Amino acid sequence: MTCEDCGFRDELVATDEIAGRLRSFGPRFAGVLAGAGPAAARRPEPAVWSALEYACHVRDVFLVQRERAVLAQVQDNPRVARMNRDERVALCRYDAHAVPDVLGQLAMAAELCATVFDGLDEAALARRLVYPWPEATERDVAWVGRHTVHEGEHHLMDVRRVLAAVSGASGGAGRPEEDDKAH
Repeated sequence: MTCEDCGFRDELVATDEIAGRLRSFGPRFAGVLAGAGPAAARRPEPAVWSALEYACHVRDVFLVQRERAVLAQVQDNPRVARMNRDERVALCRYDAHAVPDVLGQLAMAAELCATVFDGLDEAALARRLVYPWPEATERDVAWVGRHTVHEGEHHLMDVRRVLAAVSGASGGAGRPEEDDKAH
């Protein structure tokens, strides 16, 4: 599958690359956000997340996906809950966090998720679960890993777009995708 917005192609990510790709997001997000200052917390439009909110979302995605991968190892074909991504922005007070704290948390979440994927062999990656996005569909854990890498790549692009928009540079603003609400 190819993402029309960011160009990510999940079939190009080998299963033995998932953990390393996940680990790369801590430094990559830090490289984009470390010097953003107050712009990181600004939304370019009311319905578009700030760069800080996107970073918080990615942190939470890594933690949720880690738990989903673990659950699939200990239960047969579990039905995983929706992430409720939009509700988390307010309920988890994404706007109340400092960028340096979020960057540390994101790096830790990426490492925790990567550690799980590092330990999975082909049989473990083939385990199934019912994933809620975009509709309830049976997926394997390898797909979960690739999708998690896509989340990091896609939202790093969103962070760059938002920072460009709030700083007045060209590049437009990303917006949360309607069909991506359930992750």
